[in-house]
Amino acid sequence: MSNNDQPRIGPAPVTIREALPADAPALHHVAQRDSARSIERPALVALVDGELRAALSMANGTVIADPFHRTAELVEMLRLHARRAPSAERLRGGSALTIRRGRFVPRLRRALRATP
Repeated sequence: MSNNDQPRIGPAPVTIREALPADAPALHHVAQRDSARSIERPALVALVDGELRAALSMANGTVIADPFHRTAELVEMLRLHARRAPSAERLRGGSALTIRRGRFVPRLRRALRATP
């Protein structure tokens, strides 16, 4: 029996990050399982052990979550991260981390000052 075949002891790793274009099939799958439409981007996603389980639209606050897994805590984590992230409106036209004509530092400072 290899290490990968052994049962997991303890909690699975959770990742919260911005949704990527490559997440589209997984977002669609979770939306179907949740009997919902796919969410609007930009969005945050919650992955458990690499599997997308929940997502929150930064554009309108819509949430989708896999009803076949425990996701209430994941949704709360997504909401917490969304409150701490720069709003979608402030990021319109490029993220705070986008370098445009040497304006990286001022944009980043403005984004950080605007976050609660």
